[in-house]
Formats: sequence, structure tokens, C-alpha cells
Amino acid sequence: MTAPRAIVIHGHFYQPPRENPWLEAVEVQDSAAPFHDWNTRITAECYAPNTAARRVDQANRILDIVDNFERISFDVGPTLFAWLEREAPAVARAIVSADRASVAARGGHGNAFAQVYNHQIMPLASRADKVTQVQWGLADFRRRFGREAEGLWLPETAADDETLEVLAEAGVKFTILAPGQAHRVRPLAGGAWQEVGAAVDPSRPYQWRGPRGLTLALFFYDGPISRAIAFEHVLERGEKLAARLTAAFSAERNGPQLVHCATDGESYGHHFRFGEMALASALEQLAGDDTVELTNYGAFLAAHPPTWEAQIQQGSSWSCAHGVERWRADCGCRVRADWHQRWRAPLREALDWLRDLVDPFYAARAGVWLRDPWAARDAYVGVVLDRSPAELDAFLHEHQRVPLDAAARLETRRLLELQRNRMLMYTSCGWFFDEISGLEPVQVLRYAAMALQYLRDLGGGHHEPEFEKRLSAAPSNVAEYGDGGEVYRRLVMPTVVDLRRVVAHYAITDLFEDHPDDAAVHAYRVARLDQARDAYGGTTLRIAHVRVQSQITGEAWEAMYALLHFGGHDVTCALRAWEGRAAYDRMKEDLLRRFAHHSLADMVRGLDEFFPAEFALPHLFLDERRQVLARVIASVLDKHEETYRRIWEENHKLVRYLRQADAPIPEALAIVARHVLEQEARAELARLGDGGALPERAAELVREARALGLTLDLTPATPALRRAVLGALDAVAAEPGAERVAAVQRLVQEAGVLGVDFGLWEAQNRLFEIWRAQPEARPVLEPLAAALGFNLNGAP
Repeated sequence: MTAPRAIVIHGHFYQPPRENPWLEAVEVQDSAAPFHDWNTRITAECYAPNTAARRVDQANRILDIVDNFERISFDVGPTLFAWLEREAPAVARAIVSADRASVAARGGHGNAFAQVYNHQIMPLASRADKVTQVQWGLADFRRRFGREAEGLWLPETAADDETLEVLAEAGVKFTILAPGQAHRVRPLAGGAWQEVGAAVDPSRPYQWRGPRGLTLALFFYDGPISRAIAFEHVLERGEKLAARLTAAFSAERNGPQLVHCATDGESYGHHFRFGEMALASALEQLAGDDTVELTNYGAFLAAHPPTWEAQIQQGSSWSCAHGVERWRADCGCRVRADWHQRWRAPLREALDWLRDLVDPFYAARAGVWLRDPWAARDAYVGVVLDRSPAELDAFLHEHQRVPLDAAARLETRRLLELQRNRMLMYTSCGWFFDEISGLEPVQVLRYAAMALQYLRDLGGGHHEPEFEKRLSAAPSNVAEYGDGGEVYRRLVMPTVVDLRRVVAHYAITDLFEDHPDDAAVHAYRVARLDQARDAYGGTTLRIAHVRVQSQITGEAWEAMYALLHFGGHDVTCALRAWEGRAAYDRMKEDLLRRFAHHSLADMVRGLDEFFPAEFALPHLFLDERRQVLARVIASVLDKHEETYRRIWEENHKLVRYLRQADAPIPEALAIVARHVLEQEARAELARLGDGGALPERAAELVREARALGLTLDLTPATPALRRAVLGALDAVAAEPGAERVAAVQRLVQEAGVLGVDFGLWEAQNRLFEIWRAQPEARPVLEPLAAALGFNLNGAP
């Protein structure tokens, strides 16, 4: 009988936490353009495509759409999955559904397994942090996937014996390591240790033995195959990947063989465009090969327990040839050869210094309210995952020393959030790349800033000057910044949020979007308790009494403000803490009187008399700041719109004649023509309803622009067109008649003529769903399938 030959392809899917720590929201990241941020971009390029990967024929027409997660082993970082559930819920659901399918197919062993919570380098973490990170990662997995995790991914596969011990104590059955992390191996039955290093045989699982009888299975992935996927373009074609995997089996090995590889999951689509299609093709070929079995680690381990044991290289990882120095030293591991990383050590030293301030303070203060502050921190993930009052009440009931009053509850919540941000500041990406002013180091510094803010507000002292001083020892590669201290001052401090800034943000944005009386402002709620308004000419006055509350800690503050808007971007919001109804009424009456006299100078003096702090548009949170400024710019341009149209009307015959005469169109006239035609076409497309036909006028305008040699930017019409196409497809799903199918075809064809993205990927997915759900409708669907790029002859 032939010994089993199994294949596991593992994808490590991860993004660092990118949220503004004060807002719990990812703000716009210009480097990810044309997408809003890097999570959105990588979801579009990798995570979503892997839930609906295309298998294509030689003519690149779609034969099938498959979910790769059903056939590969994978882990998804908790910080990424939290974002997916909020911003791309369909992708999150597809990943969970794929895992459930794999559990059913593999005898209860799912493809998914857990990941350390926020990607800390575990050998550099304290034991308490190791425990919390593992507990939080396992709890997050349990909530997302509805089952216990068998395995757990270590960030950068970084490991030492203490880390493996913590995993085993938590009930984890296995983890994956790089071959270079093996130290020595021997049969479980006994014998001499064999020092192997990177030459370790990756075709079998190994048992790691720890203290107190603890054990953990280790899988050392195949290094050459993993490197080929990550760096050597084996994803150019699925046949290359499948061939590389099957060629790794050896006739010289006895017993069951496992060929397995592990890479960043982002290889499949983000690092390599269409990598998810190569993966889908390879998986289909391997599934049809009777000599091999596609499986996952849990299923293989259950069928073939370790017969060998292994010891590991201490403080080793998969992405640093020097162990774990990449996350604390200028070891030479880098992306840009011309940049140093001498900033890494001072950054870690500054954060370690802050940790050593925070932890004793937390233990002492939290010990007043909580029976075991560190056990409470381990369990606090339940609140992080579910911010409901019921979950918070249950958590406090379980861990409090005595019943907590409102003030004690608030302090306890702030202490726990102090610890959460203290852990987040160790996210590994802060050191991985080359420059301290990059997105990832700035992000960990933001978490440090929030920890400093909590520490100060809780009475732990003002330590920011010393922190900045320590960061000044971290040299930047960018002359503009010089060192980490300047990076902190310029890129971190302007993003710090307090309750005053939340109120100012609410007040200013209310000018442009009319908030309800109880409004959500990211991680806060603002209740408007009273308001007075007045206006004359282009000037507006608003006076209000509000209450703002953090949804994270419950901290609340009442304030009164006066907002003066002179039009455009000229707005001032003055505010102060609530001082009672009498003071508020006196201020309101006085400012309304001054405003009624139409003396702006007197109004400004009044604001100075009543309020100690003023805010303006630059204090808005980044996304809303840009949205408000876009409205301001649009209103300015609107004033000149009639001028553009008049110029066009007076000169359009000349412009057409110049084109016919093969003479250049003056740049000024070309700009006006493009602007007017573009605005009119966008306005026409904005009226497009779900499932409706494209306005003929829009097509006429595009044809006219092309005749003049002009290209119109109709990108703003994309959302409306996508809704129209998906709405038309929903109508087909409800009643797949020839007329409705033809309507979708027309929309698709007309969108192509206009050059507007109508959401081809989503439309293909929806049509394929209809095709599979309604086989009796396939004859009428065939023309539309062909128009959308399918070849479904013989499709199941």
C-alpha cells in the first residue's frame, strides 16, 4: 500500500491595526490611492478575490468561481478580521463559511487557525504579554469562527521555548515554524540528537517537549517552495505551483509525507497580481490528482501524530536572519539598501521605558478594584470584542473586588484601555520596514501617545517630554524629520484627540451635515441638549450645550460652545466646560445680542471673553476635514460654473472647427470644454436608478468629448452604475426572463462605451450565483454570461 502523500498550502493573512487609536477608525492613507487606505486596497486585491477566485480557460474566459479558503490552510489576524467585519462583511462571512466547509470535509478539522492578537514579536515580550496575546488571539478566533482553534500562528514565526510553553499551556495543538528555526531532532522512541538547522525534514510533524509534561506539535514548512511562492514568481501559472509542490515528494522517505508551504497570504493577489487565480488553478489540479491529498494541519496531525521530537533555535523567526534583531537593532534586514535602521533600538528602548512605567502603575491602581489585574487583562478581550453594556457588566462582576460605583467603573475601564494600547504599541510592523517616519512606526507611536494620555489622566504623571527626549535618539533617514522626537511632534501629536476636540469636530461638521440630537462621532456619542442659531448675510452663529461620551471607557464631559462661520473655510468654534445653566444662558444671551447688532468685531471680542479655547477646520478629523474642504471648494467652483458654461457656449463652434481643421485647441479652451462636458455627463449619470438604463445624453457628451480629443473623468459615476447593474441582476434573479437579461447586457455594453467601471467583478459574482442557483434559467442567461466573460459550457 502506498504511503499517504499530503499537501498543505498555508496563507498567513494579516494587516497591522491601522485605526486612529482615539477614533477606532482607519483614516485615509494617501499612499494607498486610489483606495481609501491600505486595508481597503489589499482587500480589493487579495482578500476578496480569494473568496471568489476565477479559474479560466486558454482564452481567459471564466470556467468557475471558487473560494480558495475552502482548500488552503490559513490564519487571519484579529486586527484585520475586526476591520473586515466592519468594512467588508461579505468577505468576512465568506472566510468563515469556507472554514465551516473545511470542518465538514476534514472530519472536524478546519482550515483556519488562530493568530497572536496584535502581532507582537513573542520572544521580545514579557511572559505576561505572551499569555495575554495568546489568550486574546484564541478568544478572537472563537468569536469569529465559532469553534476552538487547533493551531496558532506566531507573528513572523518568532519563537523561543517560553513562547511555545505558553501556547501549550493554552491548549494549542500546533504551530508552524521556518526550517531555519529547527535546532536538533531525534525519534520519539529515543536516540541521539541530530543537529539539523534549515536541513530539517519538513515532511513530518515534530513534538516539542516543555516543562510539566507540556507538548506541542511543530511543522517546519518547506523553505524552497515557500520562497518560490513569495519571491520567485512561481505564481505566474497554477501549473508551476502544482508541479513544484508534487515534485517535493521523495521516494526515499518512508511513511506518510507532508509537503507544505507557508507564506504571507497577501502573496495571492496583492504581492502578485492574479496570484489568487494561479492558486485556484493549482488547487484544482491537485484536487484532481489521485496520488496526493489536499488537507490541513489539524487533519494531518490527527491522522499522523509526531514520531520525532524537535528543539528550536531560541529567539528565531522567518524574516530575520539574525533571530529577532530586526525588531530591536540595525541588523541589516531591510527593504531599501540605502537606508539605515539605527532608529530601531531607540524606538524599542523608548517603548520599553514606557511599559516599565505603565505596568507597575496598572498593577497598583487596578489592584484596588480587581482581584487579579493580570487575569482581568487576559479576560478583557471579551469586552474588546463586544462593547455592549451586558458584556461589560458580566466582566466587571467576574473580576471586581467589591461592587464598583460609577467613578470606580470609569477608572477600571481606563486602566484596561491603558493596557490595551500599551500592548498595541508593540505591533511588529513598527520595526519591520526602513524608516521611523513610515506609516507603521508612526502607528505604534500613536498607541504610545494614547497610553501616555491615559497614564497622565489617571494621575500617573506627565511623561511625554521624557518620551520625546528618548525618541530623539532614533535617527531618521529623512532629513526633514531628523529624529524620532521630531517624527512624534509632527506626525503623532497633531492626531491626539481629547473630548474638547470631539466637541469641536461635532460642532463644525454640524454646519455641513446637520447632526441628529444624539450623534455618533466615531468612538464617541454627542448629545445636543440645547441649541440656538442665527444668521445674516453669509455669516452663521450657533451656540449649544452638549454632552460627549466615549464609547470605549464611558468617560463623559459636558460643554458649551459658540461657533461662528464667516463662509467658506473661515470658521471658529470656541468652547469651554459646562458651568451650569445660569452661566450658559448669560453667555448665550450676550452673544446673540452682539450678533444681532451685526458687529463682527464685537462678536469676536465676545468669544474671547467667554471662551478659553478655539478650534478651526484643521482640528477636524482627517476624513471629515477633507470632506468639508471638498464641499467648500465645490461651493467656490459653483460660483464660477456659469462662467465656464458661457465660455463654452460662446466658443464650442470654434473648438469643433479647430479639431476638424487639425489645429491645436488652446489649453484654456480645452480645460473649459473638458470641465463642462464632464460635469454634464456626471449629472446625467447621477440620475441613474437601480436597474435603469443609461441616459442617452451621457453617451452623447462622451462622444463629443472624444471627438475633441478629450478624456472625461467619470469615476464619480461608478457607484451609481454599480448599483444599477447589481439591481438589474437582482431583477434577473427574481425573474430570469429574456427581457431582463437583455437590460443587463445593455447596461454593461453602454458602460463599456462610456469607459465607466460598472463593477465587473461583483457583476460576475452575482451572475455566477444565479447560474448555480437556477440551472433551468441557464439557456436565457448564456448571452449575458458571455458578455461578462464566462465560458460556462459544462459548468456544474
